[in-house]
Amino acid sequence: MSRTATDAKFIPLRIAVITISDSRTADNDTSGDYLAESLQAEGHRLAARKIAQDDRYVLRAEISTLIADRDIDVILTTGSTGLTGRDVAPEALEPLFDKAIDGFGELFRAASVDDIGAATIQSRAFAGLANGTIIFCMPGSPGACRTAWEEVIRPQLDSRTRPCNLANLMPRFLEK
Repeated sequence: MSRTATDAKFIPLRIAVITISDSRTADNDTSGDYLAESLQAEGHRLAARKIAQDDRYVLRAEISTLIADRDIDVILTTGSTGLTGRDVAPEALEPLFDKAIDGFGELFRAASVDDIGAATIQSRAFAGLANGTIIFCMPGSPGACRTAWEEVIRPQLDSRTRPCNLANLMPRFLEK
């Protein structure tokens, strides 16, 4: 469990939410809705919201545009992390990473065990850094997004979380 320092200042981040799906629309994207509402409720800014096609090259192009945008600090993707033939997020996005954040997938799967048991092995949730932008890629179900946000992502994007968090490290991501 993370601790929050009451004397530390909250740093609002600019976050994009991308739903990766061939079947979701703005009317039925409950996972994207949850993430957009949750990040704004925490005090962050929704910088972009899109539904991207479940295609390796289209997805890579969409995310490349976002990581080149200096007005986006974090990208949250939902969907396309499973094992079916259309699930291509890891293959599409990991080549864009400058550094992997392996602990995200590990901690997400550990946090999911209570809810879904051994089915957690079917998730290929992952995260990384690309051009100073943090990218978290989680499964498409609302429950998985809730677990990822509440257990892992939210505390790491809160500059008041102790002993450390990603929000305070962000200015150093592009150091040489």
